[in-house]
Amino acid sequence: MIMMMKNSVKKSHSFFKEWSVMSLRNRIAFYYTITTAVLIALVFAIIYFTVERIVYRQFDEEIKKEVSEILSDANISTNDFKGFESFQNRDIDAGDNDSDNDNDSIKKKKVNVDTEFIQLVDSTGQVINKSSSLSWCVLAFNPNQAGAAYFNSNFGGSMVRQAQVPLITNKGVTLGYLIVAVPLKNAMIVLHDLHDIFFFSFPVIILTLFLLTRLIAGKSIRPIEKVIATAEKMTQAHLDQRIPLPYHHDELYRLSATFNALLDRMQDAFEREKHFTANASHELKTPLAIVKGTLEVLVRKPREREHYETRIQFCLKELNRMARLIDQLLMIARHESNKMQPHIETVELSQHLESIVERMQSSASTKDISITIDQNEHARIAADPGMLEMIFENILSNAIKYSPTGSSITVAVQRNANAIVCRISDQGIGIPAEKLHAIFERFYRVDESRNSGTGGFGLGLSIVKKLADLQHIKVGVTSETNRGTTFSLTFPTGEVNC
Repeated sequence: MIMMMKNSVKKSHSFFKEWSVMSLRNRIAFYYTITTAVLIALVFAIIYFTVERIVYRQFDEEIKKEVSEILSDANISTNDFKGFESFQNRDIDAGDNDSDNDNDSIKKKKVNVDTEFIQLVDSTGQVINKSSSLSWCVLAFNPNQAGAAYFNSNFGGSMVRQAQVPLITNKGVTLGYLIVAVPLKNAMIVLHDLHDIFFFSFPVIILTLFLLTRLIAGKSIRPIEKVIATAEKMTQAHLDQRIPLPYHHDELYRLSATFNALLDRMQDAFEREKHFTANASHELKTPLAIVKGTLEVLVRKPREREHYETRIQFCLKELNRMARLIDQLLMIARHESNKMQPHIETVELSQHLESIVERMQSSASTKDISITIDQNEHARIAADPGMLEMIFENILSNAIKYSPTGSSITVAVQRNANAIVCRISDQGIGIPAEKLHAIFERFYRVDESRNSGTGGFGLGLSIVKKLADLQHIKVGVTSETNRGTTFSLTFPTGEVNC
């Protein structure tokens, strides 16, 4: 018993495993065919039973008409029956048989089931009179039926439809029953043929429907197969693969278009990450190579103390540049992983600017650049002090790097109708108009020189933009070649506390 149960479980598991790997096309065809098969079977059953009911109703109407004629000929009524005297010696033969035949010949004659049959019985079921078409046979009698009844019965090896009508006196006493039957041979042939047609055509219809549905489903889901084929062929070296869009703008078209858009974003992200990795590797490799080369030269032979100090200071400077680059890369990585959250608080903008300018003054003094702050009032804004400081330092650092010796940098704060605007203007080399849109991208340099004398990484303005977006600060830039550049920081009214 246990072994049988285990075998049953294994078979069930095998069936569900095979079902789980069935293709989508076959599952769609299977589900659709099963649903349609149930509906078709229901329609066939309704048609068959409706035809059968109509046939029986027509026979019942014919029997009713025959009963009315018999009672009319006898001048009696079913509800005012006065006795069997009117039927005792009355010919109730409804067929074309010869009623003059004697009893022996009637008994020997084969029953004709293509004619009508009439039979009169008393309340106990004893036959009082019958048509000659019945010969020696009698019709079925149901003693448990009180009122008029219509039902099927077998007679002479064939099916007949018969009615059993009670004969009731005016006092409500049932004295007997009038039984009339008509053959159902032709009707049963029609119903049997109809049954055979439905029975044999049903599997043919279902099989044809399954094959057609499978074909249509396969054609309908062809874009999905193209999605699978495209995904299978896609590698890092083949991110340009795209799915051909279907002709009809349906759900599969949307699926293909959405998948293509996803591939576009993936390719763009991969290219940016690839570019980012290459640039970061290069930026880190350059100071390491410089430090390594310098140290290798120093260890070749003894040198003066001043020479050692100068070379060591140079190495420290390069290492500091590399440390700043790593810090900036980590900040960008934190921002892109959504781990950087600003801590907004009320900041006195003028005091903040003064401390930043004072700290940057030493770098500006090496190029004899003056930094001035122009503000008419003390503005209070809502911002993250640390992020705000990094924004100003990066902008001022760029202004100092790209400004000529002896020039000036102006930091102006103004209150507009809807916001407070801080503008940082320099007199540097400027940025061409066609390159303004790209200055906030990582590792982008206007001069396209990795070994620029300014020593920049192309990350400062990218960090400015990301930190400003986190605080809902709008960053703008205008520039004119060889005339200077102006960066503007706009603090919205909702974040300003005066």
